[in-house]
Amino acid sequence: MSKVSERAAIILLSGGLDSATVLAMARAEGLRVHALSFRYGQRHDHELRSARRLAAAFDVVEHLVVNIDLGVFGGSALTDPAFAVPHERDDSEMGEGIPITYVPARNTIFLSYALALAEVRAADEIHLGVNAIDYSGYPDCRPEYIAAYQEMARLATRQGVEEGGIRIVTPLIELSKAEIIRAGTALGVDYGITHSCYDPDEEGRSCRTCDACILRLRGFAANGLTDPAEYQG
Repeated sequence: MSKVSERAAIILLSGGLDSATVLAMARAEGLRVHALSFRYGQRHDHELRSARRLAAAFDVVEHLVVNIDLGVFGGSALTDPAFAVPHERDDSEMGEGIPITYVPARNTIFLSYALALAEVRAADEIHLGVNAIDYSGYPDCRPEYIAAYQEMARLATRQGVEEGGIRIVTPLIELSKAEIIRAGTALGVDYGITHSCYDPDEEGRSCRTCDACILRLRGFAANGLTDPAEYQG
């Protein structure tokens, strides 16, 4: 890991594979990292346990967990028990429309919290693990969304008006899941402490068959690796 620089960055840390890789990349650059996670009314807390372990492993300056409740709005299988998580979808199904696991406006809300924290901590950058290649069709993971949010951040913040703004950094946005895993493995990420599954059991074991598990398992297989996460069965 390189020498710590004067640059500070906010990392949106979900505890999943992608955000773990982004965290490792930022630390490899020597950035002072302030990690930000959310308890937002999601189905389980397993990803937050992973986020805490990752924050400790990569020696972040601070790790904040913010409590908000997107479950009061419903509308997503990740926050609303009225909707079931889809399983065993094939490529054609994954590529068709926006799935029920999309949480309305989640990245916009998370980025807004990160923007506020960046101003208070004098951080010049916000890093997040959105991906437009191996993803499930979420509209707030696309490059055009990030570009639009970047412009909004420039207009809406004191840093944007007086100092040129806060940069939104998305190092994974054009990488496949296999490429992300390859990059993270080279940086020493322990993917065994990450959590990606939408529908784990009570012990936190992943299901293998939700969209997140399918994409994750394919990524490891493409690298000739076995996913170190714990799975059911």
